[in-house]
Amino acid sequence: TMPVSQRQMVEIAKAVSYNSKIIVFDEPTSSLTEVEVEHLFRIINMLRDRGCGIIYISHKMEEILRISDDITIMRDGQWIATKPAKDLTMDEIIRLMVGRELTNRYPHKDNVVGEELLRVEGLTAMYSHIRDVSFTARKGEVLGIAGLDASGRTEVLENIFGVATRKSGKIFLNGKQVRNRNAKESINNGFALLTEERRANGIFGILNIRENTVISSLKSYLNGPLLSNKKMSDATEWSIEAMHIKTPSQYTQIRSLSGGNQQKVILGRWLKTEPTVLLLDEPTKGLDSFFKGKFAEILKKLKAEGITTVLVSHDVEFCAEYADLVGMFFDGQIVTTDTSHRFFGQNSFYTTAANRMSRCVFQNAITAGDVAMLYRKNLEEIR
Repeated sequence: TMPVSQRQMVEIAKAVSYNSKIIVFDEPTSSLTEVEVEHLFRIINMLRDRGCGIIYISHKMEEILRISDDITIMRDGQWIATKPAKDLTMDEIIRLMVGRELTNRYPHKDNVVGEELLRVEGLTAMYSHIRDVSFTARKGEVLGIAGLDASGRTEVLENIFGVATRKSGKIFLNGKQVRNRNAKESINNGFALLTEERRANGIFGILNIRENTVISSLKSYLNGPLLSNKKMSDATEWSIEAMHIKTPSQYTQIRSLSGGNQQKVILGRWLKTEPTVLLLDEPTKGLDSFFKGKFAEILKKLKAEGITTVLVSHDVEFCAEYADLVGMFFDGQIVTTDTSHRFFGQNSFYTTAANRMSRCVFQNAITAGDVAMLYRKNLEEIR
């Protein structure tokens, strides 16, 4: 099976092959790496030079400002404004999208982590290239793992959660080994997994929002031998309000929602299971800037409750912005070399061939800018 980003590029190539006069790109970079985004932009510029009209739909303001001549902002299904791109700033676009000034988009990380809660030792997959993966995460900590496409970042979460077959390795929770042989056992052990491909293995498309919200924690809604409609309704209303889900009602089929709202429903579902370890794979894919700020608040609350989060993304800046620790994944392995501020000052990520990263660093007190600078340097070498 092709990775998500490669399937996305195939769809883009198919659209371009029609020699159309107008091409609509709807969130084309949601699953693409930075290298692939650059390649897509070269294609778009080439099409524009040939006289092709481009409609580029995205929630990523940096891309909109970079690629557009004119920008139209919509909110809640209504047209808000159309202005030349050169007359807009990112803050102005966000203000028009949200309807107000958006301050404190990324709250300061001031949480105090506890003792070791999750430990993975020698994790090796049966049917993928994951091999000898080991790491630890403490109580109330957000561990960020960034990696290029097909690096194995998604597969390691699937192996921890038991939806992919492990060949060897051990998982410890609070010092006690857990097997996590399947999703049910993992949920019972306090694990939750938000998958990258929500439509393929995240949502139940023919079910409504309420059913999608409660399906992973049905025992919580029992009233004797039967399910309590009131309990399920209250839980779903909480999720709709807390996740800012835009829907006519909780009885709306989830497949009729936008991709971003589907993602919010699934996140609400897993939070209702009250997990001890939350595994998030590209959690903000398709979400707008307003909810990304809310996502930071959610993470902060989870930290305060002592929940450990493993955050996986292709975007190293995203990981650095939200996580307490940041590491890189390459070719099925995660490599930790040191955690000291001194060591990070002397080392960076190296590349030896296309998309090959042979060293990575976990760092406690790095900034998004520090990591992004190193990451972009590697991408330039790859190109």
